[in-house]
Amino acid sequence: MPRIYEYLGILIFFYSNEHEPIHVHGNYNGLESKAEFFIVDGIIVEIRIKPALGKQPLQGKKLDDFKVFLEAFADHIVQKWIDYFVLHKKVEFEKINTRLK
Repeated sequence: MPRIYEYLGILIFFYSNEHEPIHVHGNYNGLESKAEFFIVDGIIVEIRIKPALGKQPLQGKKLDDFKVFLEAFADHIVQKWIDYFVLHKKVEFEKINTRLK
């Protein structure tokens, strides 16, 4: 499970056996949601947040924090997905403790 970010306590990661569409998981204290990235002509046109299978979803302020992070780091997340799943490169973990918005 490659961990790629931690933002205000939310762990953001891929599962090692992921599938398309490109997506990332966010977990905080056992609550977990996933965000799917929809890309057209190389541009992210939509980020759709869904509950992770079998998990209670992020809620309230932590869901809002997850959304803010996704908007700010969407391009970086997609690049890390490509690096890990397509190019088979190691991805670096980054911890961000400063609120983005």
